[in-house]
Amino acid sequence: MSIPSPLQTKTLSSSIHKTIEAAQQHLLSIQTPTGYWWADLESNASITAEVVLLHKIWGTLERQPLAKLENYLRSQQRMHGGWELYWNDGGNLSTSVEAYMGLRLLGVPASDPDLVKAKQFILHRGGISKTRIFTKFHLALIGCYRWQGLPSLPAWVMQLEQPFPFSIYELSSWARGSTVPLLIVFDKKPVYSVQPSVNLNELFAEGVENVRWGLEEKGDWSDAFLWLDKAFKLAESANLVPFREESIRKAEKWILERQEPSGDWGGIIPAMLNSMLALRALGYDLSDPVVRRGFSAIDNFMVESETECWAQPCISPVWDTGLAVRSLTDSGLPSDHPALVKAGQWLLDKQILSYGDWSVKNPQGQPGGWAFEFENSFYPDVDDTAVVAMALQDITLPDELLKRHAIARAVRWIATMQCTTGGWAAFDINNDQDWLNDIPYGDLRAMIDPSTADITGRVLEMHGRFANDLELSNSYAADLTAYRLSRGLSYLIKEQESDGSWFGRWGVNYIYGTGQALSALALIAPERCRIQIERGIAWFVSVQNADGGWGETCESYKDKSLKGKGISTASQTAWALLGLLDVGFCLNPVAKAAVDKGIQYLVNTQIDGTWQEEAFTGTGFPQHFYLRYRLYCHYFPLMALGRYQQMIDTEPMSSYSGSLTAR
Repeated sequence: MSIPSPLQTKTLSSSIHKTIEAAQQHLLSIQTPTGYWWADLESNASITAEVVLLHKIWGTLERQPLAKLENYLRSQQRMHGGWELYWNDGGNLSTSVEAYMGLRLLGVPASDPDLVKAKQFILHRGGISKTRIFTKFHLALIGCYRWQGLPSLPAWVMQLEQPFPFSIYELSSWARGSTVPLLIVFDKKPVYSVQPSVNLNELFAEGVENVRWGLEEKGDWSDAFLWLDKAFKLAESANLVPFREESIRKAEKWILERQEPSGDWGGIIPAMLNSMLALRALGYDLSDPVVRRGFSAIDNFMVESETECWAQPCISPVWDTGLAVRSLTDSGLPSDHPALVKAGQWLLDKQILSYGDWSVKNPQGQPGGWAFEFENSFYPDVDDTAVVAMALQDITLPDELLKRHAIARAVRWIATMQCTTGGWAAFDINNDQDWLNDIPYGDLRAMIDPSTADITGRVLEMHGRFANDLELSNSYAADLTAYRLSRGLSYLIKEQESDGSWFGRWGVNYIYGTGQALSALALIAPERCRIQIERGIAWFVSVQNADGGWGETCESYKDKSLKGKGISTASQTAWALLGLLDVGFCLNPVAKAAVDKGIQYLVNTQIDGTWQEEAFTGTGFPQHFYLRYRLYCHYFPLMALGRYQQMIDTEPMSSYSGSLTAR
């Protein structure tokens, strides 16, 4: 690696500075007057199709812009005839069936050329019988699938409480919020008549007369659940379901208690839609305040343009704001900049100081977390809380004492959320009964919320960044003790894979997990973990693309041979760079050159102050549900460029650069 001349050094610094300044200006230009940042959060067409179905069932579809909904669903169909789970995945069967259903409910005839093409795609993939449970469930609501082909969800599950080894609180927060209302719907098994009537018999590959209305065997121990399901169905047919009415009332009470004043349930569309279906099955009237608030909340999740309308699966203002603040401070914006002050005060107001579902398994914890959304008081999460705490640390607010107290509360809450593994999960502690992923109803394998390397890394990074702030660290020293940190570190070390990478649960995938793990190890145990750090660095260098960027396909969740492989994206390049920059003291010449190439990639690919990417780099449920955060391709690159700029400002240029050129 050649040593740059003074002229090259000056040109390099100028190029990066211009890129950072343009990115800062773009981000500042899209801040809301209230102080937060918020970008669209995309998933797949099934979410919008399910919103159409809900309105059709309630008879409220006319309140939506029908032509725009149809335009959106049509625009998401690909040349092969199907609809995607994530960008460029070749098409997904269940998503395609639900999108087809949505268009039919909007009045598009089966003879429409787009639907004819979709039918061919669907039949080639196996038809309705090969779809996921939730797709079949939605079809059953309008008589396009038989309830007998779905697993039972006995309502008496609501009666199970400690010390019984299983209760609804062994389900992940998202599964719990979606499942409790379905206990009511699956008990009632409603079939709603829609006008005009819809029949999807053409989508059964074997012919509707040949369908086996039952659950498929897997050929392993989990088939025991099929025998249980038969027993449950037999009890239902004989009207021998224990505590049926009491359980329905208890589920109804649980739903009503967890509706936010804004109308949301859990801050996620599946829980919101399912709760509204439960209320419909219970006979609630459209004029009921609970129903009206519920529809209002769903409306707030809709994105409408001049030509299209579609539904977000969730909304991310707290997450977006925390990361936007971190990117601006990392890139040199003054800590008391008015935009940062406004954002900081907005974040302080969003801290949740009430008890939520997390307290059932964590009774010793006291509130202090942040949620992902505008309103979600029952489900703050560890990841958001750590990000917001670090964001607040780096800005100067008019009331610094209030800020420090808020951070201390957050850290204390996070400390009590540590799992027995030593790691941290998203919403609950010790939510790790993996057998739940094998029940027939749980075919998305997302029924639990176990500790993960990426969230554990975030918590350890938070501690590392607070460690030098004596006043702040002293305020929570009794909570986030050396023992807790040691257990967290041991968990993170154990999770490293043989090739040096770490799995990424909430971002795609090993690039996300490895970057977060390296940042944590560099801050809290750089010498003890030098070997682990060097192995992580070597893995990053080995998977860098020729263009200097990094990328990874969502398929790596299915096929480990695809780890770190994919077209370069701005967000994934930034994740790799952030990890490498944080462990800069360990970088060898080859790794330093890789960093330079990565920074050059970000400099070269910036357009009008920002970056563009079509790939889905956010993860909802590995293998089954992915997300595209529209600001990931902006604040993460800005964060990486800012930390690189700090490095070259404080270290000899010859130590870190030699390959960058001006744009």
